[in-house]
Amino acid sequence: MAKSARAVLGFGLLVAALTIVADQATKYLVLTSPQLEVGERIAVTSFFDLVLAMNKGISYGLFPQHTEMGRWLLVMVNLAAAGLFIFWLSRAGDRFLAAAIGFLIGGAVGNAIDRVLYGAVVDFVLLHWGEWRWYVFNVADAAVVAGVIGLLYDALMSRATK
Repeated sequence: MAKSARAVLGFGLLVAALTIVADQATKYLVLTSPQLEVGERIAVTSFFDLVLAMNKGISYGLFPQHTEMGRWLLVMVNLAAAGLFIFWLSRAGDRFLAAAIGFLIGGAVGNAIDRVLYGAVVDFVLLHWGEWRWYVFNVADAAVVAGVIGLLYDALMSRATK
């Protein structure tokens, strides 16, 4: 592997590691907060609340798994996705793509850690505007969204330059 390829891989892995640390640190703070119990809501701003939710499903609470087998199946799916993203990262040609893939790896691993430790993904961010409410999410989920946006941007820009 060439030196520049190793640097790109290292950068993507650094993004993944920082994502995991930020995700787990924020979840720890939320879980250890005596003011926040599951289902309770703390208004932070006019558009942002903290709401502790334990998500036993996949994205947006779809396909909830209430059995141990289901829980561990989702852990394996998260880890398999992370493995595929690491393989993809090893072939990334630049730091932008490496960062996008790093966000995906970090998000998948962050949520897998939750499933192992707590049996569910710890969600706590609620964005809203007036009566409109988004799903409750966490740093790992936001990283996955950022990674997907980065991949889409990379794909569109690479097509535009051809």
